[in-house]
Amino acid sequence: MYSRLFFVAGLVVILGCGGPLGVLPGGKLSGETTAPSAEWDPVGQYGQMQLETRPEDPYSVNINYTLVGGQMYANAGDTETQWVKNIAADPRIRIRLDGRIYLASAERVTDPAEIARFGKVWASQGRLYRDPSELDPAFVFRVLPR
Repeated sequence: MYSRLFFVAGLVVILGCGGPLGVLPGGKLSGETTAPSAEWDPVGQYGQMQLETRPEDPYSVNINYTLVGGQMYANAGDTETQWVKNIAADPRIRIRLDGRIYLASAERVTDPAEIARFGKVWASQGRLYRDPSELDPAFVFRVLPR
């Protein structure tokens, strides 16, 4: 009896969170859409955001972002995750930062010099952050307002 109740309660929490929950992907991000920002500086130099891909059937995840010279980047390392595959098919994304939703697009970075600049900042955040310039392939994306 109690196990069924806990299962139902857990399901309600997961389905009602309006996005991903921890490492579990979610669907459409809930929240009010905010006008896009040409400069992301107010959000901090790095942190976590929620990224929604695949507008026709939303798929969202929690990922880290890093700003380099005012440009926001998202990094999947050398792993072609589901969100990376979704962006390859359709670059339109939505992100949630501090409870606000922003319309954006994601553009894969292929220039080795830009990946190296980003990688230096990314890797300086801690020992668990691998420099993508040392990976092949590297899935680094610019997050651009739209």
